[in-house]
Amino acid sequence: MTAPLLEARGLSRRYGRTTALDDVSLTLAAGERLAVVGESGSGKSTLARLLLALDTPDAGTVALDGRAVRPGSSRSLRWFRRRVQTVPQDPSRSFNPRMRVGAAVAEPLACLQVHGDHSARVAELLVAVGLEPDAATRWPHEFSGGQRQRLAIARALAPRPELLIADEPVSALDVVVRLQVVDLLAELSAAEGLALLVVSHDLGVVQHLCDRVLVLDGGRAVEEGPVDRVFAAPASPVTARLLDAVPTLAPA
Repeated sequence: MTAPLLEARGLSRRYGRTTALDDVSLTLAAGERLAVVGESGSGKSTLARLLLALDTPDAGTVALDGRAVRPGSSRSLRWFRRRVQTVPQDPSRSFNPRMRVGAAVAEPLACLQVHGDHSARVAELLVAVGLEPDAATRWPHEFSGGQRQRLAIARALAPRPELLIADEPVSALDVVVRLQVVDLLAELSAAEGLALLVVSHDLGVVQHLCDRVLVLDGGRAVEEGPVDRVFAAPASPVTARLLDAVPTLAPA
């Protein structure tokens, strides 16, 4: 049996007397697309932070290819950041307004000490996300919200990661642009063999993008399985309630 790319076991996180996450486990294979869904306050973002080594669990472990992942210095986590990147929720706040787009997209390459022609890599990435290479010379404010999210995806892909973790990656976009970005993520995942872990409250996004789903409620995992099966016959009332609120992704 092939070992999972990412594995979390028994993750728990408390903030004072509040339990944000309680004994949650998951696995993600190379190239697989997993959604973590739930209502606000269900623990989705806490789980994403733990998986990204941005916070320390009170209990449980995270491993990438069998190697333990723990919060630490930028240097100690360089190996992890090269293999796992994140796509932000709000593209309007994810770029330094004083940094041209080309420098911003190339920033992970410099920070992670990735060798090679950074300018050529940036041009390649801009084309991959549907923008012109000369976008590198422009400023972030010159782009729409959807274009900025494409740029954020390009930046995340710069070091050639094996996994993208995206926390509500399209929630700040209007519905038509949301569909375009979801399609882009799906295309890039298929073309690059890239694993995705998508945190979302929107099951319409999940249905378009992911193979498998993990449902959280009150910090606990309440349901898990293939998207088609879980959505066709939800075993948890939490999942059924989320399904009742699914908006359409198709343009009118």
